[in-house]
Parts: sequence; C-alpha cells; structure tokens
Amino acid sequence: MDLRFSEADHAFRAEVRRFIETELDPRVRRKLAEHRALTKAEIVDWQRRLNTRGWATPSWPVEHGGPGWSAVQRYIFLDELHQAPAPEPLSFNVNMIGPVLIRFGTPEQQQRFLPRIANLDDWWAQGFSEPGAGSDLAALKTRAVLSDDGQHYVVSGQKIWQGMAQHADWMFTLVRTDPASKPQAGITMLLIPMRSPGVTVRPIVTLDGRHEVNEVFLDEVRVPVDLRVGDENRGWDITKYLLGHERTGIARIGMTKRLIARAKALAASVPAEHGTLADQARFREQAAAIEIELKALEITQLRLLDAMRENGQGPDVRASIVKVKGTELRQAASELLLQAAGPRAWRCADEFDDAADADTTIAATYFTLRAASIYGGSNEVQKNILAKHLLQG
Repeated sequence: MDLRFSEADHAFRAEVRRFIETELDPRVRRKLAEHRALTKAEIVDWQRRLNTRGWATPSWPVEHGGPGWSAVQRYIFLDELHQAPAPEPLSFNVNMIGPVLIRFGTPEQQQRFLPRIANLDDWWAQGFSEPGAGSDLAALKTRAVLSDDGQHYVVSGQKIWQGMAQHADWMFTLVRTDPASKPQAGITMLLIPMRSPGVTVRPIVTLDGRHEVNEVFLDEVRVPVDLRVGDENRGWDITKYLLGHERTGIARIGMTKRLIARAKALAASVPAEHGTLADQARFREQAAAIEIELKALEITQLRLLDAMRENGQGPDVRASIVKVKGTELRQAASELLLQAAGPRAWRCADEFDDAADADTTIAATYFTLRAASIYGGSNEVQKNILAKHLLQG
C-alpha cells in the first residue's frame, strides 16, 4: 500500500492553495482563523467564487455539475480549506440535499434545485431532529397528512437544532406519513419552503453565546406533493444515505492541526517559570500526544482513501473510526487552546471588532466543539456501528 501523494496530487494541492490565496478575502480568512462566525453574505460570496471555478460541489458527479474529482483530490481540497483556513462549501447544500436529489430526486427536482444549490442561490436547512428524536430519528413525531384533493401534504410538528435555519430558503424535512407502521417504515422526506404560511423559526442561543441553531415550528404547512423526495414512507433509506454523506470528512483533521498550532503560538506568549508556557514539559507532552494521535488518524484516513481509489467505491463502515477519533482529537485540541488562553478565553465573543484580540473567541470555540461528537451521528452510535459490522462474526 503506497500512501504517498503522487506528483499530480502535489500539483493539485498547489493549485488549490493558489486559488485560496488569490480569491479569499483576507478578512474572512482572519475571522476563520480566530474561529469567529461568518456572515451569510461572506459564506455566499465564497461559495459562488468556488462555483465559478467549478469547485463548489467536490463530491458531485460531472453530469450534475461536479468536478469529477477522485477521493484523494476531495481530501486534498478540504485539507487545504481547513488549514488555510477558508470556508467549506455549505454542507447542508453540497454534502446533504445535493447528493440526495442526485440519487433519489426526479429529473424535474434535479433541474430545478441542483444549480441553485451549487451556487447558493437557495440556502438549505436540515429538518431532522425533534425534542424527542435526536440520535433516535425513528422516534420523530412531525406528521404529514395528504389533503382531500391529494395535491398537498399538510405538515404539523416541531424541529429543533436546525443549523443556520435563520438564513434558510428551504428545509429538507423528515415527517411521519404512516403512524401505524413500524417507526422506520412510516417516514417520508419533504422539501419545505421556509417562507410558507405556518413555518416559524425561533433562535436558540447556545452556550458559546452564538445564534447558530434554531427551533422550527410547522403549523398545518401545505407542501405540494411534487416536493416529496422518493416514494412515500421510504424516507428512512434516504436518511441513511444522507447521513453517510454528512459523516464523510467530519473529522476535519486540518482544523485540528490549526487548533494545535494556535495553542502553541499562544502558549509561547504566556509567561511561566523558566520561560513561557510553551517551554513547560506538561504542555509540550499534551500537545505532542494529540499530534501523535492525529498523525495516526491521518494515516488511517489515507489508507481508507487508498482503498477507495483501488476499488472505486465510496467510504465504507470504517469511516466511523475517522469520525469518532477525529472529533475526540478536535475536542482535545480545543481544550489545549483553552488552557493556553487561561482567563483571557472567557471574554464575550461578540464584544470585539476586526482589530480586537483573538483570544476572545477561544472559550466559544471550546464550547462549540462539545457538540462535535454528537452531530452527524453520535460517537456512541458510531461505536455500535463498528461493533456490529467489524467485530461481530
């Protein structure tokens, strides 16, 4: 097994790096380096620049507007974005609903939505979790009933933890269309315009002081039948497919590298006995332990990519290993950064401008990443998947 990048791979990495250096607004780059939230306009502008270059949909097939990249090229592209840092293409659009419509959508849905998804003309939200249905999605209770004329679904219920739904134009939503069947068998996916009568979005301010997630109330919302994805009551199969795409790349190794580098740089400016915090044996041991495990994880991911390159298939169940370990290491790196910042990390992340001290975002980063081991399928669920498919038999 040869895990080395080819000359073509190195040339591609250099091309991506040049594009980022040329096209990315330095103010956006700094905000990301300091783990500050971007505005909607900044996210849209960057995705449209990527789309003009043909890079907004790295995993899509060529016939639907994708670049036709290999798994290794997709890895390199995301790694360069994470380390630059530069924004990823909006995941709700590109990694979730886009692949779902390519696989399960009608030709009319593909023609209507895919170009707008790629260019971020429409911003999508994910309507899955509910107050009583998070990791156990089969417990969802939002109901959809066909109207008397059979032309609309009438949807009522509540969704929660909708990331960036305050910006969204559309929401891909799981609803229960057959309450009499077993839980997984009575679920359908609908596409719901967020400005429909009966849709209410309420903000949730999380522990980091930011408004990134929301709860969405659906009160007898009428959704045309042609906005159903796939067959009625077959939404569970679509859901499993979508979650597989969501988990791909969720380890974000490049982001963890940046967190460690930032922690080291900050520690070098913190006075301590006989030098700085960066000179202390305990801090160096903690940083080295994370870096060693991160290198092992990176090699594991490259081995999976090599297997994908050899057999031409998508990621297999072993990708759950990368998700579990990757999120654990990102959390550990954020804790190291928090230790390096000390009391400075606890200032309010919203009370600064572009010239302010970047330490203000460190506590918010730490709190935000507590959820990394939950979204995309909790780490506990991923361990069950690994036990079932790799350890049994």
